[in-house]
Amino acid sequence: METALSTLVSPPVLFFGLGLIGALVTVDVRVSENFSKGIALFLLAAIGLKGGVALSTDGGEGIVPAALAGMALSAAMPFLAFGLLKYMTRFDRREAAALAAHYGSISIVTFIAASTVLGEAGIAFAAGMVAVAALMEAPAIASGLALAGRDQQDAVPVSKVMKTVIWNESIYLILGALAIGYIIGEEGKTVVAPFFFDPLQGVLCLFLLDIGVKTGDGLRRDKRVLRPGPLLFGCLMPLIGASLGLGCATMIGLSLGDTVLFMTLAASASYIAVPAAMRIAMPDIAPALYVALPLGVTFPFNLLVGIPLYVAAATYVN
Repeated sequence: METALSTLVSPPVLFFGLGLIGALVTVDVRVSENFSKGIALFLLAAIGLKGGVALSTDGGEGIVPAALAGMALSAAMPFLAFGLLKYMTRFDRREAAALAAHYGSISIVTFIAASTVLGEAGIAFAAGMVAVAALMEAPAIASGLALAGRDQQDAVPVSKVMKTVIWNESIYLILGALAIGYIIGEEGKTVVAPFFFDPLQGVLCLFLLDIGVKTGDGLRRDKRVLRPGPLLFGCLMPLIGASLGLGCATMIGLSLGDTVLFMTLAASASYIAVPAAMRIAMPDIAPALYVALPLGVTFPFNLLVGIPLYVAAATYVN
């Protein structure tokens, strides 16, 4: 309960709520698209650098099993999500396949939020979990394309879609920044810290303000997610993902902090890498659908309810 209350009144979550309410009551608090993209790139670079610097000192022991487990989970979860979506909602096959890919991939901002909660609670975690997050982006997209069916993608070669996935800017930047952080180490950290590390929480607040606005816009444009089936799915799927993540983390012997982050990754849903790929593979599906359910339901659920639950469950099992 203490963790839940701390998360609820944290500045990033409050800024998310501010943007969401503003969009729903049509107050124009949005930022320009270029500025929004700049903030996203800053966050990816900052979290990558921070993880790389820490990785240079702790060596990343035990991260390879976590990465392999994460990639396997990312590839498998869209099939489970697809079955639930077909059973619980009225989305057609292609819509369900596209959404299922989102729920196999990850949300880096949810990962940052969980990292912040762990830091405030004094729970240590491995810096290499940033690499695990980046590697869990792509497998889910391949599964989503398989679920949609080859006949649905005649106009766009699968190779082109997967090239977009592999060279996705978010994956490229976070892994590249991780490598740079590892190279510069603690000595180089003092040079970049004033720009990348110190303002991180403030920039995260601005980013979540913008995400809140986008969430409100998505909910207003596609109200289908407010039906009982999609709402229930948006809250149930992260719990299923977190449970699978907890099982995997326990089997490979992750620490408490790493377990929480692994559960959070498995519970989150992408709204950066996967939407970009699905807009190429399935251009006729309204992009609002990619925002409304992952951002409008699952993202706030994870922020307000999920992360405290994952901390509690991992602590109990650990």
